Amino acid sequence: MTPRALVLGAAGQDGSYISELLVAKGYEVTGVVRSDPKERIPNLDAVRDEMRLVQADLADPGRLAGLVEEAAPAEIYNFASVSFGPDAWRDPAGTTHLETGVVSGVLEAIRGSARGARFFQASSAWVFGRPVRSPQTESTPYAPVEPYGAAKASADLTVAASREQDGAFACSGILYNHESPRRPERFVTRKITRAAAAIKLGLERELVLGDVDAARDWGYAKDVVEAAWRMLQAERPENFVIATGESHMVRELLALAFGMLDLDWEEHVRIDLALVRGPGEPNGLVGDATAARDRLGWAPSVTFPELVELMVEADLAELSRLRA
Repeated sequence: MTPRALVLGAAGQDGSYISELLVAKGYEVTGVVRSDPKERIPNLDAVRDEMRLVQADLADPGRLAGLVEEAAPAEIYNFASVSFGPDAWRDPAGTTHLETGVVSGVLEAIRGSARGARFFQASSAWVFGRPVRSPQTESTPYAPVEPYGAAKASADLTVAASREQDGAFACSGILYNHESPRRPERFVTRKITRAAAAIKLGLERELVLGDVDAARDWGYAKDVVEAAWRMLQAERPENFVIATGESHMVRELLALAFGMLDLDWEEHVRIDLALVRGPGEPNGLVGDATAARDRLGWAPSVTFPELVELMVEADLAELSRLRA
C-alpha cells in the first residue's frame, strides 16, 4: 500500500523539503498551509502537482482532528511553528498555543482516529537556553530563557508524556539552526548571502548588522528533514539532537559569503549596536548528534562552507534573473 503522510506547515522551509522527500519516496502527501492552496506557493513548486494541499487554522482543534481523520496518515510531521524565535516576545501566549496546543491536538487526534500513526515534532535547540556545557546532548537539562524555547520545551514534554502514557510513536527532533535558499530573508544567514549577491550585482551598497561575533551551529535544512524521516522509520520512538557539532561566528559566514564573490565584507558591512539582541537570547548552543549517527545512521551531508556557497549561488542567480 502507498504510505500516507500529513505535513503541518508544508509551505515553509522545512515543510517544503520534507514534502519533496516524501513525494520522492512514493508517499501520498497531504500538506497543510495557511494561505489559499490555489495560490502559488514558491517553496512547493517542485511537488505542487504531486501532493494535496489544504488550508487550515491549526489553532482550531476540531479542524486539526478532522484533518488527521481525513488524511488517515501513517506519519505526521509538524513543522508548523513561529517562524522567527525572537517574535515570540511579542505574543508569548500565541506562541505557547501554537507550539504546544497543536502538538496536544495532533496527539489527541491520533488517539481518536489514527492510532498507530507516527508523529514527528520539530523542536529547537532553544529549549536549552544558555547551557553551562557544550556540546548539548539528549540528556542536557532544558532551561529555556525566552517564550519560544519554553513553548518548544512544553511541547517536548507533551510528546514524552504521550509516549509513556499512551504508547504513542511520538518523538521530537531537537533541531539546531538549519539553513537553505528557502530561509526567509530576515534570518541572518539569508540576509548575508542575499546582501553579498546584491552588492556584487551593484543593486545594494551596504549591509547593516548587529553582533557579528554571535555563533551558531548551522546545518542544512535538507539534512534536517532527512533526520526527521529517519526518526519515524526507527524501531522505537526517541528524541534526537540534530546538529553539526560545529560552531561558527557570523563574521565567519560574512567572510565566506562575500569572499566567494571576491568582496571584502568589512568594506560593505556597517555595525549597528542597536540591532544586538538582549539578554534573553540563547547562546552557547552546539549540538552533539552522536545518538542520531549511531542509531539512525544520520550525518550532515553538507559542510558549513558548502552551505554558504549554495545559498550565495542561489541568491546570485535569483537576483540576476530579477535584474534582467
